[in-house]
Amino acid sequence: MDLSIIIVSWSVREKLRENLTALFKSEGDFNFEVFVVDNNSADGTAETIKKEFPGVKLIANKENLGFARANNQAIKYSTGRYILLLNPDMRVFGDTLDNMIGWMDDYKQASVAGCHLIDETGKTIRHVRNFPKLSDQLAIVLKLPHLFPSVLNKYLRSDFDYDRPAKVDSVRGGFFMVRSEAMGEIGLLDERFFVWFEEVDYSKRAANAGYEVWYTNAAECIDYVGQSFQQLKRGRAQRYFRDSMLKYFKKWHPAWQFRVLRLAWPIGIFITFVGNIFRLRPRTKT
Repeated sequence: MDLSIIIVSWSVREKLRENLTALFKSEGDFNFEVFVVDNNSADGTAETIKKEFPGVKLIANKENLGFARANNQAIKYSTGRYILLLNPDMRVFGDTLDNMIGWMDDYKQASVAGCHLIDETGKTIRHVRNFPKLSDQLAIVLKLPHLFPSVLNKYLRSDFDYDRPAKVDSVRGGFFMVRSEAMGEIGLLDERFFVWFEEVDYSKRAANAGYEVWYTNAAECIDYVGQSFQQLKRGRAQRYFRDSMLKYFKKWHPAWQFRVLRLAWPIGIFITFVGNIFRLRPRTKT
């Protein structure tokens, strides 16, 4: 098997249907298997998969197990030379998978890779990141980019050239391809992360094990960006993000940095609260 595609889905049936339809129209001389791990969707996703896509290997969970744990369920059964973690709200083109496999075959140094992602209008989604540092994550927590937009330029790789391949720190987890032989040494995703920071953590583990993470423009995919997350209430999504950020820092950074970041979060939440009050306050005419 050349490629094992794993999609973790939660209540985005229509986007998942588009995703799978495009996958099975892929062109090229390769073979692949598709796993869908449904995290207890409320929109009939599992039933739709059984009825419309009998070739898909479905794992239907009775509860939402999160991104990392659900992916690991399927990874354990995968047989491909490459494993592609693919978000349900993505859509490949006819040559995306063939181009990506061909590029990985040529670039042996790339053990983890992401491709060129575009939105519905064809605009590049800038998803390459440097590994998080205390300064940039504090800036995010304290909402400093609202006042000083350039404060995150280094972290967000604002100068990155998406028209050529390059070795990077991390790429977006929505299209995340890993050599199975490398995964055998790096291991499965860290299940302490429910959602967010899983791919950053995995990229960090890959780098520490001597493997390289690459971005390539050899393949392209449409990313509809966060269709599942849009269903979450803002407070719940923020809690997931906060918890994953803190777990990442507790794992990879000195204890004092973890403590500083943990103390900063209540301040950031207060800043958000005050900001929302001023945005909602009606303006009075003078």
